[in-house]
This record gives sequence, C-alpha cells and structure tokens, in this order.
Amino acid sequence: MKRLQIEPPNYLSLFSVLSLGFIYWSCGSNSREPIQPEIIGITESVYASGYIKAVDQYDAFTNASGPIQEIFVEEGDSVSIGTPLLAVFSEREKLSRENSELAKAYAGLQENQSKLRDLQLTIDLAKSKMQNDSLLYARQKSLHDQNIGTEVEFEQRRLNWENSKTAYESSLIRYNDLKREIQFNSNSASKDLAISRVLESDYVLKSKIKGKVYALLKEKGEMVTPQVALAVLGSMDNFLLELQVDEYDISKVKIGQVVSVSMDSFKGQTFEAEVSKVYPIMDTQTKSFKVEATFTKTPPQLYPNLSLEANIITEVREKALVIPRAYLIADSLVINEDEDTLSVKVGLKNYQFAEILEGISSETRIIKPGL
Repeated sequence: MKRLQIEPPNYLSLFSVLSLGFIYWSCGSNSREPIQPEIIGITESVYASGYIKAVDQYDAFTNASGPIQEIFVEEGDSVSIGTPLLAVFSEREKLSRENSELAKAYAGLQENQSKLRDLQLTIDLAKSKMQNDSLLYARQKSLHDQNIGTEVEFEQRRLNWENSKTAYESSLIRYNDLKREIQFNSNSASKDLAISRVLESDYVLKSKIKGKVYALLKEKGEMVTPQVALAVLGSMDNFLLELQVDEYDISKVKIGQVVSVSMDSFKGQTFEAEVSKVYPIMDTQTKSFKVEATFTKTPPQLYPNLSLEANIITEVREKALVIPRAYLIADSLVINEDEDTLSVKVGLKNYQFAEILEGISSETRIIKPGL
C-alpha cells in the first residue's frame, strides 16, 4: 500500500503572513481611529537659516597692489576709526610723496620772501625817485609860470616825473603779480603733496569703525591686490542675525516679528530675536531674500559666522479649532467616521496642525485618510 506523505506546515511562512496581517490590522485600526478637532493655540511661522554677524561687520580691502610690508594689529585687537591695520610696500608712492614735499618747500611763500623783498626795494626806490621828480617838476613849473627858465627844461622835468611815476606803478604791479604767483605755486604744491599723501595712505589699510579685528586674512610679505580681502572687522559686542527666507514665504515676513533662534553652539537652547530689516531684492541664485534680526534674548557668547536656524513667527491664534495635518487632504478635505469626504476651509498651518475655519465643528469625528 502506498503511504501518504504529509508535509509539515511551513510555520515560518505562516508566521510571516500572520505577522504582516497583524501589523496591517494594527496600523489600520490606529490610523482609522476617529478623532475630534481640538481648540488650542496655534502658531504659524516661516523657516529661515542663516548666520550670526557682528554689527557693521565688513571685509577690509586696500586700493594698493604689492607685498604686505607690516601688520600693526593682531586678531582679537580692539580698534578705533582710522587705526592702521597693515601697510603695503610701494617705493614709487614714497618717492612721489618726497618729491612733492621738496616742491612745496621750494614753492612756499616763506621760502620766496627774498624775491618779494628784492622787489619791495625796487618799489621803494621807484617811489623815492617819483617823489623827487615830482618835487623838481613842481619847482620848474613855478619858475615856468614866472617865465623863468626855458621850455625845454620845463618839459624835461615833467617827462622825468611821468617816467618815474610809471616806473613806480609798474613795480607795484610786478610785486602783486609775483605775490600771486608765489601764492598759487605754494597752494598748488600743497595740493600735490596732499594728493601724494592720500595715494601713499592708500597703501596703509585703516579701520573704518570702532570695533574688533576678527580675522587677518593675509600674512606679512604676501602679495595683495584691491580685489583681495585682507581683514574682517566688526562691532565688539553687538551682533545681528542674517537670515535667508524663501521667496514663497517672504510676503509673510514683516519688521518687528518675533524670531525663535536655535544654534548648534547652544544645543537645546532657544533664543529670541526680532526682525529689524527686510531687504527688498531677491538673490536670483538662491531664490531667497535676506532678512536681518536683532537679539532680544542674547546668548552669553557669540562669534561671527555661527550658523543658526530660525522660525519667524508670522501669526499667533490663541484659540483655534485645529486638526492634525495628517488628517487633511489637499489642504481642503477631511473624511468623517462614516467615510464621507467633507470640504473644509483652512486657516493657519504649522508642521503639526491646521486651523479649520469652516466645514466641521469640534463635535465632528474624523478619520485619517487611508493609503
């Protein structure tokens, strides 16, 4: 007789099927469990990422090209407006400044007093001669009126007086012209020297603010150009947040809104700030807008360029009818416990909840949409 062979059941397969069924039933029953809307507070916010910056922070550039001759400060030093940071070597500008100093010394009013004194002596001599000739002419005229003397003598005296008068007036004109010329040359030489000093000062990088040197980007001896940043400076104690906000959210951001800030440097802590400036132009590369905020609750220690994440609070509703966003379909529909689809009007939304303005009440029982 042929014996029947009964294969043992495949318990692994059976266990797998039962397990999958149990998981499906469990998830399905939990996800389909009816809930009711709640009345709670809801906050809508806009996400932004960014960095910490010192107030008045800027990259310092020089107008000169050449090797760095000397560095006068160190990173972390305090500086004032006009404090020299470093000097770039330029033999040409140094020689130009020295040449301008020589030209000014030669053209100065004080250095040309001898020329004026010499001409003043000529004026004094011409004046004395004019006065003497005037006196002789007056005497000869008196004699001429008494018919004493010849006509030639009278005319000669008059001609001498007129010539000496002309010479005196001419010497006055030459004196004034020389004085104006010396004054012009002196002023011109002073201007040239000032220009040379300005050009030479371009080779000395100076601080534009009262603050702190956060970074020196080059070392002594390195070649620099006007296109290369040499240092980073900013306020010593005051900092701001530079945020990047997506173009889709920028219309919701306004000056004065509260900003909740978190940073990797202070894990588990949240700080508060306030929107202080919204830049009106979009960065076409990142498709975002720059927004600045100032701390109202400041961390104990800050450094420029610390990364941060922020939520800009755009609206707060203290009492709102809300449902979990997972129960919302296409931001406009929900399913009640009878599996009817209901249309709703949505208000504020965040990552967890959505406010319901119309369509259901707090008594409505809804279920989570199935897969």
